Amino acid sequence: MLDGTRKFSLVDESNKEMKRTLTAVYDALKEKGYNPINQIVGYLLSEDPTYITNHNNARSLICKIDRDELMQELVQFYLDN
Repeated sequence: MLDGTRKFSLVDESNKEMKRTLTAVYDALKEKGYNPINQIVGYLLSEDPTYITNHNNARSLICKIDRDELMQELVQFYLDN
């Protein structure tokens, strides 16, 4: 039996899922021969999903991420590192 209390954080799980999704999108863009960084930035700035390939369901995946949350995480990560 467990004696301690476990801490569960939805934020950590959300961040992990966001990273997995962004990595999958990045990989799909790279496989198709695109510059993944340019394409993702284009999507983030314009919210136009056509910047993201349909390959490996990448467009559908990126559309599930809240753009504002993703940009917030990217800026936070940049400033922390």
